[in-house]
Amino acid sequence: MCGRVAMFTPPERVARLLEATLAAGLDPEGRPSWNVGPQRTLFALTGLDDRVLDRYRWGLLPSWAKDASISNRLFNARGETVAEKPSFRSAFAHRPCVVAVDGFYEWDHRDGRKKQPHYFTRSDGSLLLFAGLHESWRDRSLGDDAPVVNTCTIITTTPNDDIDGIHDRMPVVLESSEIEPWLDAEGLERDVRLALLDPAPKGTLTHYGVATTVGNVRNDGPELIEPSEAGSLF
Repeated sequence: MCGRVAMFTPPERVARLLEATLAAGLDPEGRPSWNVGPQRTLFALTGLDDRVLDRYRWGLLPSWAKDASISNRLFNARGETVAEKPSFRSAFAHRPCVVAVDGFYEWDHRDGRKKQPHYFTRSDGSLLLFAGLHESWRDRSLGDDAPVVNTCTIITTTPNDDIDGIHDRMPVVLESSEIEPWLDAEGLERDVRLALLDPAPKGTLTHYGVATTVGNVRNDGPELIEPSEAGSLF
């Protein structure tokens, strides 16, 4: 599962690093956050020849959904079933995206340790690029003039050794060379794209313990990613 991320790199810089343009109306400086949870804003890349970075609400809302609350449960999609699950299969086939973040959090539940969040980043210090899906939705009960809601989800897979047993899932981390094939939903066969959803190679991620204050999404600020050791229960 991936349910909390940090995103403080300005969208303008993210777009430059990903060789993309900013969507119309997107603030180049953005609003940095060290504690982004579901139903809040993520930045994602779409397009092949013309890459665009835009904002999306975290929690996929399929176009056919009658009740918007379904998105509360769809902030992650399992890579093993994403091509078949009704909530995700259309987006997998036609609407992939790449979600860019600075880091993500997982809670340590290992035996003999105090429950504590850990902050994960790339070992090389670059942005984390997650395989994702996006959708556009309108509330049909409001008529044809209802505003469009753009949403996304992050795909997860089985953990690699970098997770150190902290969790039984991890986000699908893409390398820069994998952006184009992942986004090429119409050009590549399904099995080729599914192969991109394997765990990242060992050594891709690094992590350390942080304060439990990140557990409340109302807390925000760079102090949330400062190291904090919890110690042992015994």
